[in-house]
Amino acid sequence: MASNKVLDKKDITKLAFTSMFLQASFNYERMQAGGFLCAQLPALKKIYKDDKEGLSAAMKDNLEFINTHPNLVGFLMGLLISLEEAHADRNTIKGLKVALFAPLAGIGDAIFWFTILPIVAGISASMAIEGSIVGPIIFFLTYVVIFALRFVWTHLGYNLGTKAVGTITEGAEKIGRAATILGCTVIGGLIANYVSIAVAIEIPVNEAKTVMVQADFFDKIFPNILSIGYVFLMYYFLKQKKVSPVVLIVCTFVLAIVCSFFGIL
Repeated sequence: MASNKVLDKKDITKLAFTSMFLQASFNYERMQAGGFLCAQLPALKKIYKDDKEGLSAAMKDNLEFINTHPNLVGFLMGLLISLEEAHADRNTIKGLKVALFAPLAGIGDAIFWFTILPIVAGISASMAIEGSIVGPIIFFLTYVVIFALRFVWTHLGYNLGTKAVGTITEGAEKIGRAATILGCTVIGGLIANYVSIAVAIEIPVNEAKTVMVQADFFDKIFPNILSIGYVFLMYYFLKQKKVSPVVLIVCTFVLAIVCSFFGIL
């Protein structure tokens, strides 16, 4: 492999910035392929400035199917660009891309979508409900930090080069599993605090006593059993029956309005 470098730090920073276009042409045939190529194209053109055939081959390879995490894709782009710059074998570059994009997607989903953002959103929403402006600010700053880290991942991937392959593939399952467990634990705690279902029905026993279905029955048998039950019901329809989230949201609104109208909830 050639050792001459044609890219500098500005090029890698630009690559990190253009990685935001990953899903700009998302489609169900090749997923993020168009945006993936678009982000790398300026660097590829600089690398293959006098080699049209090399540029054509690189563009063709980067238009193949890919579906990875938007916040971590910079790491993969940086790694692949370092190999392109070194004029590594095309099969090696393609193989690394195929081997890494799925683990990065799993790690990114577990860390960002299932852990960091739900936790911060829960805390921020709680603060906002109490009238504190700090909540929305914290949530906004979290996204700013996530965006800024895009540049760190891209430079890291480029600098590590092929040395990063073993680390990512070996640690992907452990990191993803640990983050998922943490996220599920937090979400489980949030269900009890933010999903509230209370039955308003009262059953008269005699002239002097009335049984409250919620306080005297459900709360004594299993507090928040209706809340957790409804969450798992939605999960069942979402995962097993493949019902659209929009449909479930609309049904929840309708059910809440109807039950409130008839005094059930």
